[in-house]
Amino acid sequence: MARGVKRAFDIGSALAGLGVLSPLILAIWVVVRWRLGTPVLFRQQRTGMHGRPFAVLKFRTMTDRRDRFGDLLPDHRRLTRLGRLLRALSLDEIPQLVNVLRGDMSIVGPRPLLRKYDLWYTPHERRRFDVRPGITGLAQIAGRNTVRWSARLSLDVEYVERCSLWLDLRIILATVKMVCTREGVVVDSRALMPDLDEERGEALTDELVLDAKARRLLRTG
Repeated sequence: MARGVKRAFDIGSALAGLGVLSPLILAIWVVVRWRLGTPVLFRQQRTGMHGRPFAVLKFRTMTDRRDRFGDLLPDHRRLTRLGRLLRALSLDEIPQLVNVLRGDMSIVGPRPLLRKYDLWYTPHERRRFDVRPGITGLAQIAGRNTVRWSARLSLDVEYVERCSLWLDLRIILATVKMVCTREGVVVDSRALMPDLDEERGEALTDELVLDAKARRLLRTG
C-alpha cells in the first residue's frame, strides 16, 4: 500500500510539474537547440531499481568537441556557459519528470548512478536498489555533490530504511530551498572528487597490485 501511495504521489507530482513548468521547458528547449544543436536531450544509461538499467533524461549541457584524434574532450572543456547555468539551477534535471512517469524513477530516492559503478558497491550499499532512484534524495539535501562517496551511499541506504511519504515531503521542501539558494552547487563534480570506480579502484591498488579483470573478480567474489 505504501509503495502504491508513493507511486500515485510521483505520477501526480510529475504531471503537475510538467504542466506548471511547460513554458520554461519550451524556453530551455529552444535555447539549447539554438546554442548547442541537437539532440536537445541527453540520454545516459543508469542503474535503477533491482539493478535494471534505464536511460536517464537531461537537457544537454555539453558540446561534442573532439581532439585531433577524434576522441571527446574532457567534460570540463565541453561544458558551456549555458550548460553551467542549467546545472547550477538544476534546470537540466527537469526532463527526469518523464522518467518518473515512465516508472524508471521516483521524485525522491537515491540518485541513479552510472552503470560503471555497479561493481564497486558493498552488499550493504546495494540496498539502494530496493527502491526507485529519485530526482532528489536524502544525500542531496545533505550537501548535493559535496558529500563524499561513502557518506552519500550510506545516506541512500538510510533513506531506504526510513522511506515514508512524510520523509519525501521533507526532502522535497529542503531541495526547493537548496535550489533557490544554490547551496552545495558543484557544476563539475569531478573537480571536487574522483568517480566512485576510480576512488575505490585506487583504494584496492594501494595494497594490492591488480589488473582491471582481477579487481572485478575480487569485487564480485
